[in-house]
Amino acid sequence: MFGIDGATLGFAALAALAAGAVAYAFLFNRMAAEKKVEKRLETVRRAETDRAGIKASRDRLAEAAKRRKSVQDTLKDLEEKQKLRDRSSKKAPLKVQLRQAGLQVSLERFYVYSVGCGMAVALLVFLAGAPLIAVPGALAAGGLGLPRWFVAFKRSRRVTAFLEEFPNALDIIVRAVRSGLPLNDGIRLIASESPEPVRSEFRRIVEAQQLGLSIPDATMRMSETMPCPEAGFFGIVIQIQQQAGGNLSEALGNLSRVLRDRKKMKAKVQALSMEAKASAAIIGSLPIIVAVLVYLSSPSYIMPLFTTSTGHLILGVSAVWMTIGIFVMRGMMNFEV
Repeated sequence: MFGIDGATLGFAALAALAAGAVAYAFLFNRMAAEKKVEKRLETVRRAETDRAGIKASRDRLAEAAKRRKSVQDTLKDLEEKQKLRDRSSKKAPLKVQLRQAGLQVSLERFYVYSVGCGMAVALLVFLAGAPLIAVPGALAAGGLGLPRWFVAFKRSRRVTAFLEEFPNALDIIVRAVRSGLPLNDGIRLIASESPEPVRSEFRRIVEAQQLGLSIPDATMRMSETMPCPEAGFFGIVIQIQQQAGGNLSEALGNLSRVLRDRKKMKAKVQALSMEAKASAAIIGSLPIIVAVLVYLSSPSYIMPLFTTSTGHLILGVSAVWMTIGIFVMRGMMNFEV
């Protein structure tokens, strides 16, 4: 009985094994086909993922290129506007020069002061015993040259004072923006707390905002009353940040660092050119010093230069050549940074 059961079980096992082999043989092709389909689907999914990544990368590159082109166009436009402003500031009308110098004087009153200054200089020259032919020259120099020189001197002093304090004002704005305050509050803080002339320039920006101008347009107008490239830099940074976006505090911090580096470079150039300036001063003063020493030692030897027409001609030609030499040395010593 036991042998029959063992044979039956062995036969059943063999039958099950044969049935499984037959089933595997029939299902093998279907399983292989399903594996191939799954591999193909995985390949398609990977291809779609790669295609999506490539498309996203292309979109990012296109967006970056578009933004770069927008910034370049903005920079080009602002550069052209800045060149026009610089050209107009160098040849600015007298009324604009008075504003840039910080003088609260109308154009008519300035002309009155110029006439009074010219008459005073002419009177001093006449009382000093100069020839009558020199009085009209003194009148022209006192009426036209001296007041305009004073305006140019005040203008230069004001620009120097502005550049001395402007980087500190930018640092204050950077700290205000980083602490969460808007740019308007930083500008108003400078307009109320900074020393002159930075305070008056930023006050003009605040007043322009109150009249309806945007901050970029108001800052771009700063170079009209402050004729220096640094004021134009500030307006360009605000304009680009407004159009292209970005970190304003970082941009203004970089601008402050650039302005300080420009200041250091100017001081270095001035220090390196001091030897040339001293040499030019010595060379330019030598003729006058020699003339005075010769007059003190032997007046009769040098007096023909002042008493004869030939001496006057020699003095005139010498003065012209000395003036040309002084201007040439001045051009060699002055560097634009």
